Amino acid sequence: MTIKFCSLSSGSSGNCQYIETSSTRLLVDGGFSGKRIEGLLSSIGVEPNTLDGILVTHEHIDHIRGVGVLSRRYDLPIYANINTWMGMEKSIGKIKENNIKTFVTEKFLDIKDITILPINIFHDALEPVGYIFYYKKTKISIITDTGWVNDNMKNHIKGSDLYLMESNHDVNMLKNGAYPWPLKQRILSENGHLSNDYAGSVLGEVISGNKETILLGHLSKDNNTPDLAHRTVKEILVNKGIDVDSEVTLDLTYRDKITKVYKL
Repeated sequence: MTIKFCSLSSGSSGNCQYIETSSTRLLVDGGFSGKRIEGLLSSIGVEPNTLDGILVTHEHIDHIRGVGVLSRRYDLPIYANINTWMGMEKSIGKIKENNIKTFVTEKFLDIKDITILPINIFHDALEPVGYIFYYKKTKISIITDTGWVNDNMKNHIKGSDLYLMESNHDVNMLKNGAYPWPLKQRILSENGHLSNDYAGSVLGEVISGNKETILLGHLSKDNNTPDLAHRTVKEILVNKGIDVDSEVTLDLTYRDKITKVYKL
């Protein structure tokens, strides 16, 4: 029995991740129109009416744009903590009462055969979370939209088989780029986004070189390039003694196309 993961999109224009076991199908976020998400799912052979729910990381529009539409169209439950529900309820429209599912951050919840731990992250939202998924002996961690990774987060995600880790920007590109200074400060803050160097440093602390899959996520269109993100993180891991070519798989996610479907 395997668990499948596919990043349908990751970036400031929209975020949507897909997880599947033999009996459960989940989305993490739905940051595009309902029609666009339907098309993305169709590209991997998934019908939206077979989904078991949508988990929301936080209330920013690039994570929730299509969540309400999909819930109404396919009678899907939406999972989020109470503060995120408060932040997004006006944006996603009316949701059937039985599809409003709340959880407590840092407490486990089960959706069919998957156990999920929402963990605190650091972003300029009401109560943003990352997610850790447990299925049999397999563990998947999703950490994006955070400006800081503290010891609690590292301890939670350590030992994962697949990491979706934010690698948003190159610090020099951001500092020397065209963004206004207040926006640069926001991105660089502890409630902003992780740089390539920071992502590499965190990954170097938590991976063991035991055939883990690493997907770099939420790459900035203006302050990063896929090659630069990959090269920077790879160099840091190599300097930590990890043989990236044989001990881990280091891949990218994209804002304009899906990844392959990873089977773990």
